[in-house]
Amino acid sequence: MAEAHNGARRLERIHFLSSGTPAADEARARLVGRYGDVHSEDADVAVALGGDGLMLQTLHRFMGRGIPIYGMNRGSVGFLMNEFRETGLRKRLALAQSTIINPLKMATETTRGEIREARAVNEVSLLRQSAQAAKLRIFVDGQIRLAELTADGVLLATPAGSTAYNLSAGGPILPIEAPLMALTPISAFRPRHWRGALLSSKAEVVIEVLETEKRPVAAVADHTEFRDIARVVAALDDTTGLELLHDPGHSMEERILREQFRH
Repeated sequence: MAEAHNGARRLERIHFLSSGTPAADEARARLVGRYGDVHSEDADVAVALGGDGLMLQTLHRFMGRGIPIYGMNRGSVGFLMNEFRETGLRKRLALAQSTIINPLKMATETTRGEIREARAVNEVSLLRQSAQAAKLRIFVDGQIRLAELTADGVLLATPAGSTAYNLSAGGPILPIEAPLMALTPISAFRPRHWRGALLSSKAEVVIEVLETEKRPVAAVADHTEFRDIARVVAALDDTTGLELLHDPGHSMEERILREQFRH
């Protein structure tokens, strides 16, 4: 991950996206009337109008395309979004700070032997599918680190995702530039006092599901879910960079730092 100023580069051709709420649709109509709108294939920048859910969807949609994403909040929380203003957009885009984030790549094997893959901007999660707690075995770089975890599940979060589900599960907030991932249990029963681990961004994590018939488990990469999982392999994809744009003084680094001092 890296963060820098754009150096007042020109991002003239804008593709606007809306989350579909009345407020977001109205904002998109006004902005398109003022700045025009081009097809996503011809855009220099994508401007997403909504909340963090839309931002996550937009990052997935443009993954591997090399198009920067600038969000304006027409949703609720808007942690990843900039303040909405109709005027001065081209200047804001030219002066915006750029953050490059890398997604996680997840490869799953189901109990039927099917192999499926997905990417995650925030986290890869393994979650119990039934009333029975999951039983999981965790390997890091080929070595068993936890022979048996009994829990509702476990998740592996990027720095960008560390303030989302990871934080709600009791995991640590990671600085956006930290070369780390957070491995965090979800409602651990045994070992009861295990609180998770900080792993190198170069680590490969393998999680095996124990007692798959009695204790079925789903694997989720952001909003993509695969069920009846036997094994998951997850690692950071450092070959794919996603670029987020934020107004000066409101960068991802600053937002995450502020989050650590909230009380």
